[in-house]
Amino acid sequence: MTKTLSRRDFLKLGGATSAALAVGSLLPPKVAQAAREAGHLNADGDGFISSMCEMCVWRCGLIAKIVDGRVVKLDGNPDHPHSRGNLCPRGQSGLMNTYDPDRVLTPLIRVGKRGEGKFRKATWEEALDLVASKMTEIKNKYGAEAMVFSSTHNLSQPLFENLLYAFGSPNYGTQRSLCFNAMIVANLMTYGMEEPARIYDDKLKYILLTGRNLLEAISTSETHDLVMAIDRGAKVVYLDPRYTKTASKATEWLPIKPGNDLAFHLALLNVIIGEKLYNRTFVEKNTIGFDELKKEVSKYTPDWASPLTGIPAETITRIAHEFADATPHALAHNGWRTSNFVNSFHTQRAITILNAIMGNWGTTITTGAGEESGALGAPSQPPYPRISALRLDGVPWKYPVVPFKIGVFQEMRDNIVSGDPYEAHGWFISRQNPVMSLPDRGKTLKAFEKLDFIVTVDISLNDTAWFSDVVLPEASYLERYDPLVPIGDKVFLRQPVIEPQGEAKSALWIYKQLGERLGLGDFFQYADEDDYLRQQLEPTGISLEEIKSKGWVELKETSHAGESSELTWNTPSGKIELYSDTLAKVGFPGVPTWEEPPQPAEGQFYLLTGKVAQSTQFGTQNNQLLHKYSDDPRLWINAKTAANLGLADDDWVEVTSSVGMIHTRLQVTQAIRPDCLYMTPGYGHLSKGLTTAFGVGAADSAVHVTFTDPISGGQALSQTFVTIKKA
Repeated sequence: MTKTLSRRDFLKLGGATSAALAVGSLLPPKVAQAAREAGHLNADGDGFISSMCEMCVWRCGLIAKIVDGRVVKLDGNPDHPHSRGNLCPRGQSGLMNTYDPDRVLTPLIRVGKRGEGKFRKATWEEALDLVASKMTEIKNKYGAEAMVFSSTHNLSQPLFENLLYAFGSPNYGTQRSLCFNAMIVANLMTYGMEEPARIYDDKLKYILLTGRNLLEAISTSETHDLVMAIDRGAKVVYLDPRYTKTASKATEWLPIKPGNDLAFHLALLNVIIGEKLYNRTFVEKNTIGFDELKKEVSKYTPDWASPLTGIPAETITRIAHEFADATPHALAHNGWRTSNFVNSFHTQRAITILNAIMGNWGTTITTGAGEESGALGAPSQPPYPRISALRLDGVPWKYPVVPFKIGVFQEMRDNIVSGDPYEAHGWFISRQNPVMSLPDRGKTLKAFEKLDFIVTVDISLNDTAWFSDVVLPEASYLERYDPLVPIGDKVFLRQPVIEPQGEAKSALWIYKQLGERLGLGDFFQYADEDDYLRQQLEPTGISLEEIKSKGWVELKETSHAGESSELTWNTPSGKIELYSDTLAKVGFPGVPTWEEPPQPAEGQFYLLTGKVAQSTQFGTQNNQLLHKYSDDPRLWINAKTAANLGLADDDWVEVTSSVGMIHTRLQVTQAIRPDCLYMTPGYGHLSKGLTTAFGVGAADSAVHVTFTDPISGGQALSQTFVTIKKA
């Protein structure tokens, strides 16, 4: 039976957390000493400590409630712009990640075969010495490029990057190509920035969401702003082959055919440009390439798009007019993944350009989405060694417009398997789970088989750690310091709420210790965590004690004298580039262009994936509270399709793609197109070290096929076609 999370259940999460953590055996002996020294607690050990969540990359501010010297509750920090006093279900359940009985609390060294799950405990000295010796051996024998590094976006990433760049490897894999490469590269080619800020202003009238399921793929502040805009009467048009929770709150749901989001947005541009509904003054002053854009989209009429998208031509025309009428208080959300096809880059360019020509800059789109500031300092270090080796992922020799720091993760994995352009021999993985996150899990395991050495830094024995040679236990986000993060005119601190359990250590400590063993100590010139943070704060004149006491500080005002009021963008032309000469020079279309997506053969279905509010990708399924309040992971199928195939609700079915096969239970529903299937990612774990998650559901990564967008390097997950039959 499918479990649903009612409002009452949601509100119970906080109480359930408190009850679960009342078990003395799960708690360390004391609250973090730093919290006591900062004066957060009274004489009885009660009080509140500000820090930052890490249950997803949104990084909300949190306030930990302490009773009798123990943390019993997490709430959102009202002073943090990402939380504004709120935490999502994952954030409220974060304590159960820290107190997970499956936590890895001491370094582990493999003693059995890879994937057998046999490890022995080791001291930090032994484990770090082993990692350093193996990395040095690989470097001396095959070159630094034979060592691959990968990590998910996090606050300690600068230290991780120091390690890999100082070591001399060009091979850096991030999760971005699995999620939003198309969006990032499209924005870079158009605005010259990775991601402009989206503003849900008080006058916002119209929101166009293309697959951005904000009520389940929760980004707390942005999700809150969307709900408030809906409450004020803003119209929301939502494109998605599935009827999600966001669709249920939208004004209009359009169950678009997968891979054809591009056709819809090209048709919008056709109407808006053809009927001169765009902001001509803004376009003439702030953009280049309008004539090239106009010529290209002139052929993409609503009548042309209708049979491709499954949306009536008159609906497309009406939406174009409604969007124009609402401008500048209209927003076409850039999304993250849109249709998840190899044409997604052009889709993202079309969305970005739609916003640009409507002149909503400064109203619903502006700068400032990133978390970067020149106000903070950093420890001094020498320049990195020059790296001449080619990258395994094809950046830039195959993917010339993909930034180095983003890369194409799935291509790196593929080339480890193929040995082209050279053999890899080691893989250093931090806060990442490529066995679960990369498509075609069988190929990832083949890549592991080819490697001499794998080391993982994480808090649990996830599927990747399960196949590693050494596992280094990191302190959880409630047990450690991380580098400071500036957001707007404030700087926020992640600080320990409790002492690290077992022998878990912070990334600041781990990378420094390993760097020194590798002869790279000059790249880690700080004595300890406090010293690192003090060096960050030095240019601001703010003391570490001040930010520890409050959890954040406001930066002093800087002079803006002499700054121009003219809008400028970090593009080669200094303007918004509707036509990109950068793209054209490397052989790609300079404007969004139609590319026909592949379609499933008869008897095949699109395999969709997405997010739910109770899980973050592949990292929270072992959280006992989130597991308790999560729906059963079943495969969605349209009711009419199920009837035609002789399938019923709760049937066990066999799902097969060109790379793998899984067995899973079925959920028959009207909330999905008849030509699509859907499964929630993050289940079907291989690691028996995850006792809560092991044996639950099936892994989408076992059947997803690897397809890469040739421009942005983004992975096209929904381009996987499968067959289904009763098991």
